Amino acid sequence: MADDVVFPIPNLELPQHLFTLTSPAFAHLHDNARKEFVQGVQADNMAPYYRAVTSLQSGIVLDQSLLEAMEKENAEELTKLDDRLAEAEKTEGESEISDALKARANYLTRIGDKERSVEAQNLALEKTPGLGSRIDIVLTLVRIGFFFGDQKLITENLKKAEALIEEGGDWDRRNRLKVYNGLHLLSIRQFKRGGELFTDALSTFTASELISYNDFVALTVIANTLTLKRVDLKKKVNHLRPEVNQVLPELPILGDLVKNLYECHYDKFFVALATLEQTHLLPSRILSPHARYYVRELRILAYTQLLESYRSLTLESLSGAFGVSVDFVDSELSRFIANGRLHCSIDKVHGVVETTRPSLKNAQYETVIKQGDVLLNEVQRLSKVLY
Repeated sequence: MADDVVFPIPNLELPQHLFTLTSPAFAHLHDNARKEFVQGVQADNMAPYYRAVTSLQSGIVLDQSLLEAMEKENAEELTKLDDRLAEAEKTEGESEISDALKARANYLTRIGDKERSVEAQNLALEKTPGLGSRIDIVLTLVRIGFFFGDQKLITENLKKAEALIEEGGDWDRRNRLKVYNGLHLLSIRQFKRGGELFTDALSTFTASELISYNDFVALTVIANTLTLKRVDLKKKVNHLRPEVNQVLPELPILGDLVKNLYECHYDKFFVALATLEQTHLLPSRILSPHARYYVRELRILAYTQLLESYRSLTLESLSGAFGVSVDFVDSELSRFIANGRLHCSIDKVHGVVETTRPSLKNAQYETVIKQGDVLLNEVQRLSKVLY
């Protein structure tokens, strides 16, 4: 059915290429990114987007003849679409008018004209009767938000999509929405919930208009490695998910990361983490803002995992386990201890790290006290209002 066709528009590979071009650290990737970017723009005749990008310091030089050729193609196609819409409004029914509006909106979306495409998609949403088609339009608006990095557009339309899904969305659209929500959550550093949604959608993935399958699996592994407990990491990522095992040979660094963390080969884990940072985190438009956070949290996780097995360890044995110098371990542990992230202390005189496991009862007691204080404050505020 036509309503079930999901067009991969706008082309979400282009913002990634543009991100690469505007990052001096990836100068060795600029030539290929520039080539892929221009080819993608030409393929969809994205004159409005090309004009906007070349007006910025983006590493893309304006080709005036290319711009004029694309603008001519845009004008001719939009004239045809406007004529089709006018004819439908004169002589045809509601369904044909809706199809014409969607065709026009999708073309504006394809060529990267943000303001006009959002306006046209919202108009098509108002005039489209079918629930499934309306959900597809709202998800297209979410993709426009991802394309232009517009968080407000993303969040507003994710809420709309959730509301429409609750009215009776089908199985496929429910699963696609999980991927859209998961990607948004990862982009705002909510790795736990984002990873859970990605895991739920792993065996039923169909949202290829948003993200490629390999990239989806990579993000699933990256998010869950940080947030899952060790036993769950084995069940959900390392061994029991054929979808992951199918892709890991193409992404060996992810396999090394998970395997070495699970098997406690911390020196190899640190190497894999450093490689992951350079190959998957920093170059990613989605993950780059969170790369430093992610690396720090996984280091803390690894330190915690090792220290939980011992009452004390020498700095020398600890540095040997992680394949780094004693000074590095001393400096990093000191920082994490001072910030309350590791429960241990360092005896510099004897060169020993001693674990100081917090009492579970004390932690529960402190939680009750804090929550009780919050509750009392709320009751006092309420009493002032009532009396």
